[in-house]
Amino acid sequence: RLIFVTVGSQLPFDRMTAAVAEWAHARGRTDLFFQTGATKLDLAGFANMPVLSGTEIRGQFDRASLVVAHVGTGTIIECLLRGKPIIVVPRSSKLHETRNDHQFATARRFQHRAGVFVAWDERELPALLDAADALAGGEAIAAHADATLLAALRGFVSETA
Repeated sequence: RLIFVTVGSQLPFDRMTAAVAEWAHARGRTDLFFQTGATKLDLAGFANMPVLSGTEIRGQFDRASLVVAHVGTGTIIECLLRGKPIIVVPRSSKLHETRNDHQFATARRFQHRAGVFVAWDERELPALLDAADALAGGEAIAAHADATLLAALRGFVSETA
């Protein structure tokens, strides 16, 4: 069971990455792959890369049984498309991890969605990770809007044009 830990493509997220690595070391887990960004953390013993190509990252999503990530909507959607469980940790502006606290708002929006689990800070991660084998994803979502919605939108646009 692979746990894919990803920080996204823009910035490292060492607070989350270090907490996951510490948890894994304490439990003797090596079945993790870290996509880290430009980190200085020592991840010896774990498969890791700073940046992945689109093909590589999609492969990690496909292979993973669980994803741990910052609260990036793209990352969440990749998991929802696959019906994979995801644990998200919001970046904090007061800790200079992001410009504002939009990730907290996004986490609140997705927290009730099946398969999305929120650790509001790194202290909440170990309990969720301990339950990793029991966390389930929700039903996979479609990659495209359904025909009824698209027809309604087309009708609205043509009426207002």
